[in-house]
Amino acid sequence: MHSSPHESAPAAVIVGASHAGSQLAVHLRKSGWEGRIVLIGEERWLPYHRPPLSKAVITGAREPDAIQLRPEVMYQNNQIELHLQTHVDSILSNERRILLSTGEALHYDVLALCTGAAPIRLPLGDGLDGVCYLRSMDDVLAIRDRLPQVKQAVIVGAGYIGLEAAAALQQQGIDVTVLERADRVLKRVTGEQVSRYFEQLHQHHGVSIHCGVEVTGINGQGQVDSVTCADGSEYPAQLVIIGVGVSPQTALAESAGLRIENGICVDEYGQSSDQHIFAAGDCASHPSIRYQRRLRLESVQNANDQSRVIALNMVARQQGREPDEIYNALPWFWSDQFDIKLQSAGLHEGHDRTDLDGTLDPVEKGGFVVRYFKGEKLIAADCVNRPKDFMAIKTALAD
Repeated sequence: MHSSPHESAPAAVIVGASHAGSQLAVHLRKSGWEGRIVLIGEERWLPYHRPPLSKAVITGAREPDAIQLRPEVMYQNNQIELHLQTHVDSILSNERRILLSTGEALHYDVLALCTGAAPIRLPLGDGLDGVCYLRSMDDVLAIRDRLPQVKQAVIVGAGYIGLEAAAALQQQGIDVTVLERADRVLKRVTGEQVSRYFEQLHQHHGVSIHCGVEVTGINGQGQVDSVTCADGSEYPAQLVIIGVGVSPQTALAESAGLRIENGICVDEYGQSSDQHIFAAGDCASHPSIRYQRRLRLESVQNANDQSRVIALNMVARQQGREPDEIYNALPWFWSDQFDIKLQSAGLHEGHDRTDLDGTLDPVEKGGFVVRYFKGEKLIAADCVNRPKDFMAIKTALAD
C-alpha cells in the first residue's frame, strides 16, 4: 500500500493495528530499526483511540477522523507499510512467514502479535436487529445510526464499557436500564465504595441499574423488543448493548504453537515461547515483578508502555543481542461517565483496608479518593475528579 524499503532488509511484522501495534511501529523506527516495518490491521480505519468510542463517538460529539492515533502521512514518513482490511490466516514459524487472507506470504525476522481482545458473546439474541456489541469503530457507528429510533435501551454488563455507554445514551434522552449478573457494578475493577458511588451516580442521572440478575432471553421478531431475566422481569428495548467482558485473541498464536496462559504467554521482555515472536497489549499475559504474578491488562497504558519496551527488545534480537529491557510499568486506568472522571492507579486486589478522603455523594462535585492498603503498604487508589491526587499517588506507587 505504501512505498517499502528494499525487500531483503530485515523485516519487522506487526499483526494488529490498535494502540499497541501502532505505537510499536513508531517506537521501532525511533529505536533504530532500519529495515522494513509492516503493520497489518483488520479494520478499514487508520489506527484509532478506543476509549472515546463508548463516550464521544457513540453520541456523535466526535467523528472517526478526530480519534486517529496518527495521521496517515506519519506512517509514510516513517516508512511504515500499512495494510488495512487484511486478515492474517496463519504463522509458519519454522519458515518465519505469515500467510495473509489475500494469499500473499510475508517474511519476518521478528514478529509482534498485538491482536487485542474480542467481546465475549452471549448465546442470546443472535441475528436480531438492534443487538450490539461495542468494541470497534464499526460497532459504534452502527449503534449511533440506530439511536434516533431508540426510546429504551438495555445494557447487559456493568463494567467500564457498559456504564460509559449507559451514561452516553442517557444523555441523549434515551431511557436506559443496566443489568448486571454480579452483586455490584464494576466488581472486577474496583472496591465496594466506588461501586456504590457509580451506582448512585447513574441512578441520580436517571439510569435504572439492577445487580444480581441473570439475563435469560433477548427477544423479538427480526428486531429486538425486550430482554427477560431469570427472576421473570422483562425490560422493553429497541437497542441492547452487550458488554460482559472480552477474551484475548490468541487463535493465531495457538496455531503457531505458542504458549498460551490467559493470553499469549510472554516473558518480562515481551517475548513469547518463540524467541522471534513478541506480543503486547490486551492479548498478552506477562510476569509482573511488582505484583509477583502473571497479569493480562486491558488498558491503553499497558498497550503503550509494553510496546515501547518490546520495540527495544525486538531491535536487540535483530542485532543478535539478548533482550534486556524489562516491562514493569505501574498499571493505571480511567473512565469518563456523565461529568466525572475516574482515574485509578495500581491494582487493588488483596487489599485489607481502605481509606476514604472526600464524600461518596454523587451530587457533590468535589470528588474523592479511595486508597487501598495491604498491611501498611499503599497498593492502589481510585480518584474521582481529583487529578492532582491521582498524579501524586501514581508517582508514589511507581517508585
